[in-house]
Amino acid sequence: MSDPLNALPGKARRQDDPPDSPRSAGYSEPLRVRLADRDNPLPLDCGRELWPVDVEYEVFGELSPSRDNAILVLHALSGDAHVAGWYKDAEALGRPWYSKRPGWWDTMVGPGKAFDTSRYCVICSNVLGSCYGTTGPLSIDPRTGKPYGLKFPVVTVGDWVRLQERLVTHLGIQKLLAVAGGSIGGQQAIEWGLAFPDRLKCSIVLAASPVLSAQGLAFNAVARHAIRTDPNFRDGLYNGGATPDKGLGVARMIGHITYLSEVSMSRKFGRRLRNRHEPGFTFDVDFEVESYLIHQARSFGERFDANSYLYMTKAMDYYDASAWGDGDLARAAQRAKCAWLVASFSSDWLYPPAQCREWVAALCANRLPVTYVNIESSYGHDAFLLEVDTLSRLIPDFLRGVATR
Repeated sequence: MSDPLNALPGKARRQDDPPDSPRSAGYSEPLRVRLADRDNPLPLDCGRELWPVDVEYEVFGELSPSRDNAILVLHALSGDAHVAGWYKDAEALGRPWYSKRPGWWDTMVGPGKAFDTSRYCVICSNVLGSCYGTTGPLSIDPRTGKPYGLKFPVVTVGDWVRLQERLVTHLGIQKLLAVAGGSIGGQQAIEWGLAFPDRLKCSIVLAASPVLSAQGLAFNAVARHAIRTDPNFRDGLYNGGATPDKGLGVARMIGHITYLSEVSMSRKFGRRLRNRHEPGFTFDVDFEVESYLIHQARSFGERFDANSYLYMTKAMDYYDASAWGDGDLARAAQRAKCAWLVASFSSDWLYPPAQCREWVAALCANRLPVTYVNIESSYGHDAFLLEVDTLSRLIPDFLRGVATR
């Protein structure tokens, strides 16, 4: 659920490697492939079949001759396929926010980094229903010749993973070395281990649990309500006219609060006033934290689609790994065969450590190989993006151990 492009301001921001750095993944470009058509539609959990379905993805590093070194990175709510490296012309691609910054996990993906592209082939694809190249609400409905809007079918994490499996097959990869993701990307990593247990050697789950809490459901519900009650929403048919930026902005502000922690917000903002020494006694912005959230709302509206936000948060709400075991998580874990690395973060209250440990316990109950670490961090849910040093020690050792089995 976290926003990888705007985790925290100031010193917590990563140090980006320029494209000519030996540690940079260099320049990349989005690729696109059609993975479902009239003759081979994509079956969805809602009962519908969807076609055509195009998928945008990017590849970093080289596949080994035996095609056994591929790692599929799974992005979170507002992420995309551009996990690392730079675009030569982000403006031409319609992604101006990437003009002065690399991919959203560039600190972790590249030569010599945690996901070492001199050793592994890293693949990242955009999920179904988002707004970054893969088929979604902005795509043209072949039945009407107009954008789907809310006529796009409701999709699930399971649907995302089945589409990713088609991509992996299309690329000629029989078995992935690993899948890896944080937040809702981590839930996709759980689903991969259950839906396709024979197609991967290990799964890396960061800041994610088998189900979203009632509190998380509530925050998502309020965010969607903000979007749908924006006068410009017009039942999702806002294409070509004024967009529901105010509603989407409020949703972004609500979501961003859940990504942080009380400690991180206190350190960055506290109760400091914005450009003044005493209250203004108006309803304008008084506090630094207000200004920051407003900035997040505006920048998010420039790069994300309101309908996609509805669909992706709904997929997050619906996910429940225990469904594979008829509601019994340990029984669901019986399907898994791969090795697991699960990392939680001490101050994460969106996917708290106790919920992450429920998945670890289910794996242990089935005597599956699992490494679990609860990382002390003050960054909250965003820690999976910001605790780079710790993860860069943990993940390479785990991957090397799995690769040699």
